[in-house]
Amino acid sequence: MAKKMRQQARKRKAQKGVAIYHDMKIYENFERSARRIFECLKAAERNSPGAPRFLFIDVQGHRNEAGGYDHDAFELINEFALGFLGDYLTEISTPLYRARNPGKQRNDIPDILRIGHPDDGSKYGYDAGSLGVQPRETEPASRKTAPTVRAIADYLGLEEAACLVCWRKTVERAHVVPTALGGSMDVRNFALLCPDHHAEAPDVADAESFWAWIDYAELRDSPDKWVDAPDEVKALLRRHNVRIGKGSREPLSFFSAVKEELKALYGWTDGDFGAVAWPDLMDEFHRVLDAATGRHFSIDKKVSTYAWAYDIALRRVKGEADRVIRDAP
Repeated sequence: MAKKMRQQARKRKAQKGVAIYHDMKIYENFERSARRIFECLKAAERNSPGAPRFLFIDVQGHRNEAGGYDHDAFELINEFALGFLGDYLTEISTPLYRARNPGKQRNDIPDILRIGHPDDGSKYGYDAGSLGVQPRETEPASRKTAPTVRAIADYLGLEEAACLVCWRKTVERAHVVPTALGGSMDVRNFALLCPDHHAEAPDVADAESFWAWIDYAELRDSPDKWVDAPDEVKALLRRHNVRIGKGSREPLSFFSAVKEELKALYGWTDGDFGAVAWPDLMDEFHRVLDAATGRHFSIDKKVSTYAWAYDIALRRVKGEADRVIRDAP
């Protein structure tokens, strides 16, 4: 499906229009995907004012219990693409339908995308007040053993099993919500990660926070994807000023690394570090750590797990239990 959509996008581009292609990755929720598509839409109008715009959306994973698309994917396709963006596009192609604008494409694209959530009881963020388990799958399969790597790759929409962060082919099955915290053996509760990124990934009770970390790590470590690429691909990337390999970085202390992740992933500012009394924050931090995090590979401290616990603790102290996780940049 993804290959076919890319071919269609190239054809539309050849027709003197602008093709916008977005592959909704398993780790992207509705908010992240919508904002990224919106920025592409604005860039298309900025760079090619008034040109016909063709949007192509593909989806990896994001399946519900019945095998259809889950809430995030359906909302992106049906309500955002068709309902909101439709007026600003000439044509939309998705796995569910292809629709052409019956009128004239509008070019007065809003400067800011504002996303609100309906007051219908739906859960849009981890409930920091209860510290309960929040999986992505609401009715997990009752299987007792882990699915195969191939089954997980098929669910994730991968032709080959590879790490979701760095694309390396040596992979491990990573639980999204650990079984020790109540995570299931459902294929939707698994990711494929290389040993290094598996050891880095958070062990927390919130599935969406796990996927948000994957999204953040994939962007952070993107230069490493090309380390094992063929020489001709590397030469092409260098001609386009694409960095290959992260290079050497001065190692950070543990808490400096936690602070960096709090800023980059959870949107903390310097003011957040002094927003509440340190003893109060530490009391809540340890409650969160004990009640809603796990310990994987016998690692006592993980930067990603500690960063999540600090963010939840701050929300509890400030009374912001229902705040939706902030997007990685």
